[in-house]
Amino acid sequence: MTQTLWWVAIAGLFLLIEVLSLDLFLLMLAGGALGGAAAAALGVPVWGQIVVALVVAVLLLATLRPWLVRNWRKRTTFVETNAAAHVGRTAQVVAEVDAVGGRVKLVGEVWTARTDTPGLQIPEGAHVRVVRIDGATAVVEPLT
Repeated sequence: MTQTLWWVAIAGLFLLIEVLSLDLFLLMLAGGALGGAAAAALGVPVWGQIVVALVVAVLLLATLRPWLVRNWRKRTTFVETNAAAHVGRTAQVVAEVDAVGGRVKLVGEVWTARTDTPGLQIPEGAHVRVVRIDGATAVVEPLT
């Protein structure tokens, strides 16, 4: 009985951490731990419980998790955050931008910037669109 409670406690710990991550990975491990708990309740030796827990977790990770993630993404709108949220936004050039460097004002902050096109120079005051964020540098293109 004690082994069963340990497996249930492990599953509960995985579920608690899953609430914080929302990746559905630890949820599958919790399912494996519950499989180990079921094996313990049936009197399977510890090595068998571990095997059952691993097999159940791997099966859940390989089958159930991809289906859950796919359906979750269909129903939920994900909002880009941090640097990824700046891609596609417009900015104003505050220091001439070329392939080597420059500076733009993006959402109230001054960012280092550059273009992907050699020889292209974007003058101060022009408006640009952020194509991607490369480290701490905004890669921009002129607005057409």
